[in-house]
Amino acid sequence: MRRIYEAPAYGPQGDCYWATTVDTPADSPLTGPLRTGVAVIGGGFTGLSAALHLARDGVEVTVLEAGHEGYGASGRNGGFCCLGGAKASPAMLQRRFGAQGLADWRATERAAIDTVRDLLAGNGIDADTHSDGETRIAHTPRAWRAMLAEAAESERVDGVPAHLTPPEALRDEGLGGPFHGALTLPLGFALNPRKYHAGLARAARAAGARIHGRTPVTALRRDGSWRLATPGGEVVADRVILATNGYSSEDLPDWLRARYLPVQSSVLVTDPIPDEALAAQGWTSHQMAYDSRVLLHYFRLMPDKRFLFGMRGGLTATPRAARAISARIRADFAAMFPAWRDVPVAHEWAGLVCLMSSLTPFVGPVPDHPGLFAGMGYHGNGVAMGSHSGRILADLVQGRASRARHPEAMRAVPRRFPLGRFRRALLAPAYAGALLFDL
Repeated sequence: MRRIYEAPAYGPQGDCYWATTVDTPADSPLTGPLRTGVAVIGGGFTGLSAALHLARDGVEVTVLEAGHEGYGASGRNGGFCCLGGAKASPAMLQRRFGAQGLADWRATERAAIDTVRDLLAGNGIDADTHSDGETRIAHTPRAWRAMLAEAAESERVDGVPAHLTPPEALRDEGLGGPFHGALTLPLGFALNPRKYHAGLARAARAAGARIHGRTPVTALRRDGSWRLATPGGEVVADRVILATNGYSSEDLPDWLRARYLPVQSSVLVTDPIPDEALAAQGWTSHQMAYDSRVLLHYFRLMPDKRFLFGMRGGLTATPRAARAISARIRADFAAMFPAWRDVPVAHEWAGLVCLMSSLTPFVGPVPDHPGLFAGMGYHGNGVAMGSHSGRILADLVQGRASRARHPEAMRAVPRRFPLGRFRRALLAPAYAGALLFDL
């Protein structure tokens, strides 16, 4: 594999809280050659959703996951099933795809949440869901003024009333902290991503899909059929789905080179917080929340009273960078929730999210590669959009129009980033600019 970060960025799961909440299935690496109708590279939300929908349509499908099940971003994210999936602003989307294209994208964001809700309910998956939508916290008075202006527009576009919490009412609603107001949209919910992932895997297997963990695809070529090399044997498939997102390789296939940019994200989870400490901080809400910064923080009080707090990660994955980002996330946590500065941090880990140069996901056929499809680039919101993309891909692979919403914004073929294998260098000035904007 040819990847652009240091090896630890793709390394072990680390001290991920979610890994303590489910039993990781026994390894099931591929042993020997295999013939399948559809091979799915990557066993995260996109790959498992695609496999489940394909298997239920009677298609022979095999999932090949490089690590253990739940290894990548799908097993280590913050568990926010919410609006999102693109970093492109509404104005940018409207310029590129027109007013209808923007409306289609916004409708797809809502449909993606429904896709996850349907998968949970339809497959009996208990994923510790909570939170009535998502709350955005104003980190400055200027951000609060912007929220006041946005509220009416949000209701017009999303079809649901936005709830505004002025600064003086934050503590009464369990949102206490050094904040300047909040805006809540009742769309989406929080969940335990590993429980959701494990439930999807069980459902896919029950429907007839094969799933092989510890089976990295090391080469991909077409010779009439698609041939996928793995350490345990060659897989021959009629069609292939790439569902590797931020954990992709530059040469699987070469078309993918420089069309995506992995970015590190860091998360910590505390010990359960005593009731008196919750009251002292004034944060007792179980709403999933994020602040209004460009380089945002995301956080939520979970049902067991542990607190999850996440933010963007470092620019490199060296030990020195890991220590620096650990110090930074702990300092930011203490600054935003000062009453909890002495609450023990029980778990801390990092993972990769995936950006595209277009700032929109790509879900569709790979140009000039017959029988090859890809779904990737969710910009840190892959719980809903990755699950939805898998549903889209299951139809496209079968040669039919998607039964799920598939807007033009997701069909546009991604361009390559400048600087090729050195494109990580683009992050430093972008982060610096964002920090200035967030003041």
